[in-house]
Order: sequence, then structure tokens, then C-alpha cells
Amino acid sequence: MKQAIYSSRTADKFVVRLPDGMRERIADVARQHHRSMNSEIIARLEQSMLQEGALDDDELGVRLDSPELSLHERELLQRFRQLSRRQQNALVALIAHDAEMAAGNDD
Repeated sequence: MKQAIYSSRTADKFVVRLPDGMRERIADVARQHHRSMNSEIIARLEQSMLQEGALDDDELGVRLDSPELSLHERELLQRFRQLSRRQQNALVALIAHDAEMAAGNDD
């Protein structure tokens, strides 16, 4: 797999207009995941594109030795990559369902 060369100075930039309140919700979720807002948005876009088949694993450029990943994220990514595509999709669906249920309990 190729390693993506990422630098905030050289990365493509794109301005997004967010609906009222979305910036705060993204910031909250990013804090919960111990990530920057940018990392949270990228992770969610990548996951969505992977699920749709619009992006291949090797296009992500995420390596296990990436400084972007915490120790726990590295371990999860390594284990996730060992699963079949069907298992990966099932796990992502389960996590998404659990997150929706937890968000529903917060209201």
C-alpha cells in the first residue's frame, strides 16, 4: 500500500458551508474520538466512500505506522483489515447502529 504524503500546507483544500449547528456537532464528536475536526471529517468521508465502493482500501493511504493514528486506532485498524469485506461491513453497521442508539439516549 502506498503511504499518503500529507501536509496541511500541501494538501488539497476545499471550503464547505455547514448548516447551522453542524460545526459544533462535528467538534463534539471529534473530541469524543480524540481527533481534530479535520481528521473526523476525513475519517467519516473515507468510511462512507468505502461502504459505497467508491474508494478502495489501498486508496486511503492509511498506514499502521501513521502518526495520525493512536495506539488503539492502530490495533483496531490492523484487526479490521484482517476481517472479510462482509465482516467489515457488518461491524461498521453495528457500530453505526450503536452510535445512533447512544445519540438517541443523549437527547
